[in-house]
Amino acid sequence: MPDPVIRAVGLSKEVMSGEAPLKILDDVSFDIAAGESVAIVGASGSGKTTLLGLLAGLDRPTAGEVWLGNRALNGLSEDARAALRQRWVGFVFQSFQLLPALTALENVMLPLELAGASDAGPRAREWLARVGLDARTTHYPKQLSGGEQQRVAIARAFSGEPQVLMADEPTGNLDGATGAEVAELMFRLNRERSTTLLLVTHEVTLAARCGRRLSLATGRLVGDERSGAVGGSTTA
Repeated sequence: MPDPVIRAVGLSKEVMSGEAPLKILDDVSFDIAAGESVAIVGASGSGKTTLLGLLAGLDRPTAGEVWLGNRALNGLSEDARAALRQRWVGFVFQSFQLLPALTALENVMLPLELAGASDAGPRAREWLARVGLDARTTHYPKQLSGGEQQRVAIARAFSGEPQVLMADEPTGNLDGATGAEVAELMFRLNRERSTTLLLVTHEVTLAARCGRRLSLATGRLVGDERSGAVGGSTTA
């Protein structure tokens, strides 16, 4: 069996709350294989976003280890973790995280240019076309709808050809119909690119489209269910 693309081993995270420590995650362990689609679900405050941040190396655990491929994040410097993220991980956020002073094309080009890609422009145009925005490349975020902004964010995330796409409530700021369109796009690209998809969501229908659900409650992993779904259509 191939090595997992993500491995969490005994992850715990504590922060100080007043004079007492507050445990946000408590001894969480699991492996995720390449190409899986996995939803992290749980009530507000269960530790979902904290877990995603640890898996991405954006934060350090109080105890335990995270592996991306065959690299353990714990022993890496901040710069080394950032470099590993750049090669391995794409992000999609609820709030889009587009730079308002840049056009759609420039927003997608920016991480490619920072990575030293010589073909940042053509690649960014190709990905905007893939998400249906080839006619909106020169528009600024304020000129785009919420759904269009999230499509730009998805194009930006996939343009670096990441091994893993991490999404934090990717449809949370969208209406139902637009959210469904964005989810369909994300799952389609996941299938086409064989990218591992890991998303935090409170939406039952979105979680049900994933092949696996990791359930958190008060910081502990209380469920690990496989559904057989592969990001297919939401229709019965």
